[in-house]
Amino acid sequence: MEGGNSPSLQLQQLPLATAAVSVQPHTDSFSYKENLIGALLAIFGHLVSSIALNLQKYSHIRLAGSKDPRAYFRTKTWWSGFLLLVLGELGVFSSYAFAPLSLIVPLSAVSVVASAIIGIIFIKEKWKPKEFLRRYVLSFVGCGLAVVGTYLLVTFGPNSHEKMTAENITRHLVSWPFLLYMLVEIIVFCLLLYFYKERNANYIVIILLLVALLGSMTVVTVKAVAGMVLVSIQGTLQLDSPIFYIMLVCMIATAIYQATFLAQASQLYDSAQISSIGYILSTTAAISAGATFYLDFMGEDVLHICMFALGCLIAFLGVFLITRNRKKPVPFEPYISMDAMPGMQNMHDKGIAVQPDLKASFSYGALENNDSMPEIYSPATLPIVQEQHGSRGGSAPPYRVLEHSKKE
Repeated sequence: MEGGNSPSLQLQQLPLATAAVSVQPHTDSFSYKENLIGALLAIFGHLVSSIALNLQKYSHIRLAGSKDPRAYFRTKTWWSGFLLLVLGELGVFSSYAFAPLSLIVPLSAVSVVASAIIGIIFIKEKWKPKEFLRRYVLSFVGCGLAVVGTYLLVTFGPNSHEKMTAENITRHLVSWPFLLYMLVEIIVFCLLLYFYKERNANYIVIILLLVALLGSMTVVTVKAVAGMVLVSIQGTLQLDSPIFYIMLVCMIATAIYQATFLAQASQLYDSAQISSIGYILSTTAAISAGATFYLDFMGEDVLHICMFALGCLIAFLGVFLITRNRKKPVPFEPYISMDAMPGMQNMHDKGIAVQPDLKASFSYGALENNDSMPEIYSPATLPIVQEQHGSRGGSAPPYRVLEHSKKE
């Protein structure tokens, strides 16, 4: 009897196993839907943020070119840009709650593409079609590559999803892969900070690597905070857990220091270089952090990982071509200030005035090489003679033109 009953027991357990397996496709379709929602929110957020920043820039330029005495924060254009910027950042923040971290971070290329298109549409220069294509062909190619890379990122992005509960985040936080990753990152960050502060190594790669390492921790904490907020809205309260506030404090601190290093980089280097190199380094560091902390690529096949990496490389190339075509601002240096030259006098000093004060003039003291000019074209020296009031009531002329002799 026991031998006869064992086959029936096995047949009764088989439907249960198949039913458990059939749940997986439904979960995959739901996760793809979440990926799409997160990607659309990120694209919308970056697009709106780019429009907002251009609106605020337009407000500053308009005030600088007019006689309007109002401050920039008293204009409707600036406040419209500010509200759109808040809306865009909220969209990007919400996207981290739905899609994996490694999928959301590379989509920041949308803001670079949008800024390039807005700059081409609202350009104020007169141009011919041939000149337009010659000057902006790299921008068009870069925009096309960035769009293709974004499509590959969304299509072949990682498909790992889990609820961002306090228990899951704590478990990821104390896992040995992330602890090892944090140890390596702290060592690299300290070395870079030492060379930057103590050795005065103000290279753009070093500064942007510091920004990228801080940014990787920022996006990790942003996803944790956004995920716990979403789970709390869905009905399971997570805001009373200490790990939520730890992640919130880390998010704010790393974002502040990241902005500080970016401000220092903007003072030393061109914004186009910062945009391209910063995007590449920050995206690479953030994907590495997401793959280590949230295990984004766990269970993915090799083909999907290779196509995702190809999408990242194409997006990197597109951003590089877009930023490479931007005009570099050339500082205007119309003259050399005599105040900056040791031993030279200005009109406010006592004695002989060599040259007028140049702080408010753009027409005197231009950068010209006068070594090859004849002696007769050399400027005359105008010594200042103090007016003397004598008993005869006469006064000497205030100025006397002397013949200039060139000293060897």
